[in-house]
Amino acid sequence: MAFETPIHDSMFVESKPSAIYDVSKKVFSGLKDNGFSEDDIFAVHLALEEAFLNAIKHGNKMDPNKKVKIDFLVDLDRIEISLTDQGEGFKPEMVPDPRLGENLYKTSGRGLLLINSYMDLVEYNESGTCLRMVRYKEKPDLSKKHFN
Repeated sequence: MAFETPIHDSMFVESKPSAIYDVSKKVFSGLKDNGFSEDDIFAVHLALEEAFLNAIKHGNKMDPNKKVKIDFLVDLDRIEISLTDQGEGFKPEMVPDPRLGENLYKTSGRGLLLINSYMDLVEYNESGTCLRMVRYKEKPDLSKKHFN
């Protein structure tokens, strides 16, 4: 059964891996209620977990006193998730491509590759402390779409 109104939530969660569980339940429920496919749910699940683990590990440096802010919106057309950590930020373009050369044997960069592979839009704020990712139920022609 699909809802007529979007599902939106915003929360601050602890910098520990298990904190994503309750967030995930809400997100996946919203996806199911709005008719997203199992493939969409899998993709969002993988991207959300990778983004959250990056925020707590690389952003908040596993500091239990720091939080991750998570905002999400699910409607009939898309899922949009933003994660903001309390770290110093980073430059995503400076993360080496894990598919090239000596990077094949390094463990870093694979999460970003997966996020970019499974989500339709991925963008960061200027400081690199906030990730916004979107997945559409029907895939748009992104070459003609401009994001503000």
